[in-house]
Amino acid sequence: MNKLWSGRFQKSTHKLTDDFNSSIHFDQRLYKQDITGSIAHAKMLGKQGIIPKEDAELIQKTLYEILSDIEEGKIEFDIAAEDIHMNIEQILTQRIGDVGKKLHTGRSRNDQVALDMRMYLKDEIRVITAMITDLQKVLLNLAKENTLTIMPGYTHLQKAQPLSFAHHLLAYVEMLKRDKQRLNDTYTRTNVLPLGAGALAATTYPLDRDFVARELDFEQISLNSLDAVSDRDFCIELLSALSIMMMHLSRFSEEIIFWCSHEFQFVELDDAFSTGSSIMPQKKNPDIAELVRGKTGRIYGSLMALLTTMKSLPLAYNKDMQEDKEPVFDAIDNVKMCLPVFTDMAGSMKVNKDRMYEGAKGGFTNATDLADYLVKKGIAFRDAHSIVGKIVFACIEKGIGLEDMTLDEYKAVSQNVEEDVFKAISLEECVNKRNVPGGPAEEAVKKAIAVNEALL
Repeated sequence: MNKLWSGRFQKSTHKLTDDFNSSIHFDQRLYKQDITGSIAHAKMLGKQGIIPKEDAELIQKTLYEILSDIEEGKIEFDIAAEDIHMNIEQILTQRIGDVGKKLHTGRSRNDQVALDMRMYLKDEIRVITAMITDLQKVLLNLAKENTLTIMPGYTHLQKAQPLSFAHHLLAYVEMLKRDKQRLNDTYTRTNVLPLGAGALAATTYPLDRDFVARELDFEQISLNSLDAVSDRDFCIELLSALSIMMMHLSRFSEEIIFWCSHEFQFVELDDAFSTGSSIMPQKKNPDIAELVRGKTGRIYGSLMALLTTMKSLPLAYNKDMQEDKEPVFDAIDNVKMCLPVFTDMAGSMKVNKDRMYEGAKGGFTNATDLADYLVKKGIAFRDAHSIVGKIVFACIEKGIGLEDMTLDEYKAVSQNVEEDVFKAISLEECVNKRNVPGGPAEEAVKKAIAVNEALL
């Protein structure tokens, strides 16, 4: 079978060339975008009188039929036709003859594939953003149930200060909020119509690009034909945004893995989101969290692969750019696997409130509050810091906590300490005194939850 571009060639391509050059095995997922874009292009060609209106209408009608046949599994793509664009055109021409050959008037595969990718990514960004919203809702519901659940906060993975589990969860809600903002920003720059750029230098035909943009729901048209066909920034931006989002899920996974260990026992994962061991009968492994953490590296790899592919390409289109699709498709597929299962896992985990509270009691998490207490008694903070450090050391030697010290023992170190010190260093007081906006106090947390629910 002659290829659509075979006029200049005197011999057929080698079978290995066909196999190596072909992208139909992975870009066939763009069939809907390719056909939708072609329908809008044909409609414009007819409107502009570039091709007869009746030909444009026949092309549109047949493309709709091809779309239906593909979705019903009636069409098998041909590897010799190289890619989804030429497969669709070949099928069209087989069905309506020479009229089908008019579809490609005024466009190139270069601007056509750029269009298909932009349309595909717009669809996927909307899907992924909705999945992130679902996760935020689960975390907000979990936070509402745990505004009074006190747990230790950490720095350097050392116990630092007490806070509520709700406050900890809201940190991830904020991260996911930024992830959606990045995706929305990416959507804005993806929402630019490249069709009409041709191979690199536009076309002599009187195309109505604004008409096509409206038909395909694009916000604007590209203003430089060279850039339009050689730009893959929008793909790289998406992979970057997804990499950052996966980094957030990986950090959360890491904490869940800690929390459900025997040493922590802060949470228990539902059996539906855990696995066992082939040799150790007692094991309940957090495999879902571990896989999410592991797949993060895979998304990073997709980003680095495309950055490396694009880094040395001269303008305009180069065949190297065919390598944009597989990393993008792989990243999207894996993110769309990770988000729903992570959401359901998080929503079903059991919170061990008592164990969290006991964890917060250890490690002198109320030491900063004791220093603040002394400051309020008129001692300079640096002096208060030193005094509390000595008290902590004394407690370590005795194997007790700050709340276990007697008033006489406190007064032996500082006469400024009074009976009210025990209320000041209680975990509940330590958390709820921090009632500044963005703090862990119950009132502040409830306000943050309300703000985030309103945004959703």
